[in-house]
Amino acid sequence: MPQAEPSDGIPAISSARSVDETVRLEELRHLKSITLFAITHPIVSLAPWLLLFAAVAAPSNEPFRPQYHFSPASNWTNDPNGLVYFEGEYHLFFQYNPLGDQWGHMSWGHAVSRDLVHWQELPVALREENGVMIFTGSVVIDERNTSGFCTNHKPCMVAIYTGHTPRQSGKPALETQNIAFSNDRGRTWTKYASNPVLNLNLANFRDPDVFWSSQSKRWIMVVALPNDHRVRFYGSPDLKHWTNLGDFGPAGATGGQWECPSIFELPVDTNRRNTRWVLKIGLNPGALQGGSGEQYFVGRFDGAKFINDNPPSTTLWTDYGKDCYCALVFNHIPESRPQLMLGWMDNWQYASKIPTTTWRGQMTVPREIALKTFPDGVRLVQKPADIFDKPGKPASPPPNSRSFEMSAVLEIGSAREAGWKLTFGDSAFVLIGYNTARREVFVDRTHSGIVAFSRDFPVRVSAPLPQIGSALDFRLLIDRNSVEVFAAGGRVTLTNLIFPPGTAAPRIEFFSDGPARQSALTIRSLNNIGTSTLKDK
Repeated sequence: MPQAEPSDGIPAISSARSVDETVRLEELRHLKSITLFAITHPIVSLAPWLLLFAAVAAPSNEPFRPQYHFSPASNWTNDPNGLVYFEGEYHLFFQYNPLGDQWGHMSWGHAVSRDLVHWQELPVALREENGVMIFTGSVVIDERNTSGFCTNHKPCMVAIYTGHTPRQSGKPALETQNIAFSNDRGRTWTKYASNPVLNLNLANFRDPDVFWSSQSKRWIMVVALPNDHRVRFYGSPDLKHWTNLGDFGPAGATGGQWECPSIFELPVDTNRRNTRWVLKIGLNPGALQGGSGEQYFVGRFDGAKFINDNPPSTTLWTDYGKDCYCALVFNHIPESRPQLMLGWMDNWQYASKIPTTTWRGQMTVPREIALKTFPDGVRLVQKPADIFDKPGKPASPPPNSRSFEMSAVLEIGSAREAGWKLTFGDSAFVLIGYNTARREVFVDRTHSGIVAFSRDFPVRVSAPLPQIGSALDFRLLIDRNSVEVFAAGGRVTLTNLIFPPGTAAPRIEFFSDGPARQSALTIRSLNNIGTSTLKDK
């Protein structure tokens, strides 16, 4: 039913409620930020309270342009590439088609940021050339000039990437590993004249992830052998000459090609004297929710061999949503800072069909990652990078936006299912919550708006979470076309695209089918935290 707007500019709140609730909600009108406290009695109806955001105008031709996720100003993007921190800048290279908004002519786009939110898009870094596309890879900082590419006694940037030659004229496709270098902070690049540096004469051999091993005093590469469900480790003193160190796999999920490997070391339970290595591997198709997704392994790495801590049959997923793939960590992050991971927010099942204009594809928010011990073992936990912990002065008046953060504690009680319903327009909605019978966190976008472009899009996805106690914390990042859910302190993460109708902000309702309540609910606008399409021609 229509909502009246209070004269003081605070969003209207209405629903069936007690006198005590009315007093509490009226008090909110005098706050400078939105913080709703626990309602004091069990909530059993679908709409015990309703918070109505005011509509925010969006460009008529770009209603789904994200406000705090990176997306290129135009054209197609998929995997992030070459994530690296150097001289005060975070570098995001990414798979990019300079000629259109569908996959093809793959090159490396490039953007830089000093805070992981405000991105400046730079000219294409590495272009398709002589029929060789530039597939996924990594960038390292050669501080010791092991490559001989650096000038003026300063470190330089070296990119290691897969060169993909498509099948043509009866010749099979070919994938090789190649390098390029930059001595001007990544603004211009020179491809190595003696490329490729690694060639097995294979059609599927791609996505090198490279880092300097202080243990073995050499560069380490992990690269995918997709159809074998293996990754191979190589060592090199100079990034030009590589020695085979051995393979890992098959293990875990093997229902599709293995791609986009990444390996990195993390402390366990913040103890830097007790570390484990995480080996993350993309899977396409055959992921948990269908299409593309990613798994990880926890173990030990001695500079040559990775040893899995878990049985080969154990499968651990980095994200339980449909839309997080080829997530990579940033090289060269200072040791005093948390490790950061960022992925492509899409799925190969429908990436070419999503209803955006001028551009197609975007990234997740950068996430801090850590390892934590649980009853079932050491597991990866994630949370948004700390820039989202301090977005500046709270919005006043409170959020009038489709781009916001919401956090709350769900006290499930004896309800079978409880959570939040985000309603867009008259009938489109997304459900987020917990189901006690199935013991799982879920996101249901079946009725989220534009869904008919692919039969694989309108789905409910879930993450198993059997041990929650009496309360479960949620942190939601909502942007114009996405929902990212972090639950149980980041133990489970679900990333999903949505394409709601119109340009109005959603209404948010708490729902349950039995006694349950929420507490410590906080909502704050992220509409002005950043922009992702600053283009530097």
